[in-house]
Amino acid sequence: MKKILFLTGDFAEDYETMVPFQMLEMVGYEVHAVCPDKKKGEFIKTAIHDFEGDQTYTEKPGHLFQLNYNFIDVDYDDYVGLVIAGGRAPEYLRLNNGVIELVQHFFKNNIPVAAVCHGIQILTAANVVKDRKLTCYPAVAPEVTLAGGKYVEVEVNGAVVDGNLVTSPAWPGHANFIREFLEVLGAKIEI
Repeated sequence: MKKILFLTGDFAEDYETMVPFQMLEMVGYEVHAVCPDKKKGEFIKTAIHDFEGDQTYTEKPGHLFQLNYNFIDVDYDDYVGLVIAGGRAPEYLRLNNGVIELVQHFFKNNIPVAAVCHGIQILTAANVVKDRKLTCYPAVAPEVTLAGGKYVEVEVNGAVVDGNLVTSPAWPGHANFIREFLEVLGAKIEI
């Protein structure tokens, strides 16, 4: 069974953790959900971000999400892809040298990477977006530009593909985001 590495953490966006994780398992991937400094069997707390007409999203407590693998045990070569959840977790996960090294490995080896919303903050910190087209939550767009990336504005349910990289602005884009990621992975789903 092919494996996907799923990076998340405390106060990652609930839907951006739960839904891609379950969608990838549904189509047959073994998905290893990890968080630095937490172990298999431990939980992260998620946050629900909603779009309710305010100038930015609102935040409410989400669910507990159980990690099923140890970050420290990750062997980069075991994975055919990497998914990075959004929410608030990326703002501190990007400070972890192991996370940066991991992301750089996936890009250096042209392994598919999918990042949503604020997950792009990890990509900018890893210095892997230069000359790449990508999208993100609009508040992260200045970071993309400062890191040399080419921010693409799309509808909230959209996704952008540039080579091995798939990005989406937020959880309403999951259908397009995961569909495009599966295509980049070379997955075949027949109806």
